[in-house]
Amino acid sequence: MKIPKQAKRVFKGKIFDVYQWPQKMFDGSMATFERLKRPDTVQIIPIVGDKIIIANEQQPDRCARRGFIGGRTELGEKPLQTAKRELLEEAGLKAKKWTLLKVYSPYIKMDWRIYFYIAHDCKKIAKQKLDGGEKISLQKVSFDQFIKYVETRKSFAIEFTVDVLKMKLEGTLNKFKKLLFKK
Repeated sequence: MKIPKQAKRVFKGKIFDVYQWPQKMFDGSMATFERLKRPDTVQIIPIVGDKIIIANEQQPDRCARRGFIGGRTELGEKPLQTAKRELLEEAGLKAKKWTLLKVYSPYIKMDWRIYFYIAHDCKKIAKQKLDGGEKISLQKVSFDQFIKYVETRKSFAIEFTVDVLKMKLEGTLNKFKKLLFKK
């Protein structure tokens, strides 16, 4: 959810900023409302042949987890630029084609979007260039393995997990699979 124009930043952090504004209530009284703002992020589903690349990642403030390649947008960077940069840095991969799968805004009280991209027909072009706070190993998995990992939600984004479970219930997983592996 966007920060209102009349809001004032009351705290600037490394990742999160806090904004406040006066809000007229239904009964005519006034209250102070508050919202967080953070850089948007990207999550990438890289496709190599008939496999999906997932990241086994560890960062200093959390235990090892399995998930997507991705990261925060930098100042002035568009989400697709971020996705291309993160794919190269974290996996050493370059994609022939990109598809924006979905954009999530998971929290009402936070101005933050998560852009999910499919990186089609990826090729290895470089070594990983990880920052000092990342340990990432890559794993190629089949579509069925990928779905099993997402279903167990061991660190995969909950919004994406819910969408995959809906596709499974609705019988549309094959449509998703075709989208992932289209050339």
